[in-house]
Amino acid sequence: MTAELSARLPAADLEYMPSVHPYANWQQQEGLPRITGFYVEDLATVDVAAWPSRGARGAFINLEGTGGVNDLQVLEVPPSASTIAVHHMFEVLAFVVAGRGSASVWYDDTQRSSFEFGTGSVFSIPLNAHYRFFNGSGSQPLRIIMVTNAPLIMNLFHNTEFIFDNPFVFRDRFGGEEQYFSGDGKLYRRDRNHIWETNFVPDVRSLHLYEWTARGAGGRNVLMELAHSSMSAHVSEFPVGTYKKAHRHGPGAHVIILAGKGFSNLWRAGEDVVRCDWKPNSVVVPPANWFHQHFNTGDRPARYLALKFSGRRYYISPEFAPGKSDVDLKLGGHQIEYGDEDPAIHTTFEAELRANGGVCGMQGMLASCTA
Repeated sequence: MTAELSARLPAADLEYMPSVHPYANWQQQEGLPRITGFYVEDLATVDVAAWPSRGARGAFINLEGTGGVNDLQVLEVPPSASTIAVHHMFEVLAFVVAGRGSASVWYDDTQRSSFEFGTGSVFSIPLNAHYRFFNGSGSQPLRIIMVTNAPLIMNLFHNTEFIFDNPFVFRDRFGGEEQYFSGDGKLYRRDRNHIWETNFVPDVRSLHLYEWTARGAGGRNVLMELAHSSMSAHVSEFPVGTYKKAHRHGPGAHVIILAGKGFSNLWRAGEDVVRCDWKPNSVVVPPANWFHQHFNTGDRPARYLALKFSGRRYYISPEFAPGKSDVDLKLGGHQIEYGDEDPAIHTTFEAELRANGGVCGMQGMLASCTA
């Protein structure tokens, strides 16, 4: 600092400048329960409270692995009720945890697109489109979880009028097409993966998957790009008595268990492991640059849905660009091959299988497999 500039600075005691956290402030105004940690055991039973601005009930889930870039919002609609129509400048990937209903989506009131959904459905709301949910049951609540990039958008613009009352129409994303949410789409191949571009998946629990050998364990998967969102999704499944290769990537991947029983290990290189036990409707979010590994100790294939901060068409995490998370660390990627993992990992897995009456299915993949 030059002497001239220093002379122009105030000499008196300076007033303390407070920090402002727009997203946290918005959460506080909404008045919902807030859940933190590394994972949630059951999204179907998370406590919810009145959410007046949505005409429903809800909760916020902000897990460690998001790094503040995205969140998970639980929305519950009472029997025979509907939500208040909203629109906003943050994106939404939605998964129906329980119930059935319908949605109406529009930019212009003369061009509405409506569709029905049920438990297991996945869809994306086009950016800044108005939307409203209707519960199709007269006796059971409808519960939807929404992974959004609200934290990033709110903290970037820190202006709720811009975010919730912005008239801009993204015609390149949605034009009110009647068949927009029909479930039709287009299948692509890229980087040894199958990518399905669509706007609606009727039920990811029974979605057809494709062989994916890169992550090991005889797994299958399909990647999904929805509604031209910068976020994306994928569904993976791996057999009974197996586990996937450890790997790492960027923040914000919400891994929602669809079927099976098991656990995931999360760890930063050189540090202790965090264990997350899971079952259907559990959610785990591995922190950025932490290795994580998924283990199936149940009696059926384990299947999960990952709702992610970044995608393959519009990715915004260059350090963990698509195509590297399933490449060997020794080759510049972010995956630990079976032969390079700590032998204690497999020993622990076999002990878990025995405790659950299971048999190891890793023969041919690991020389150390004895079951």
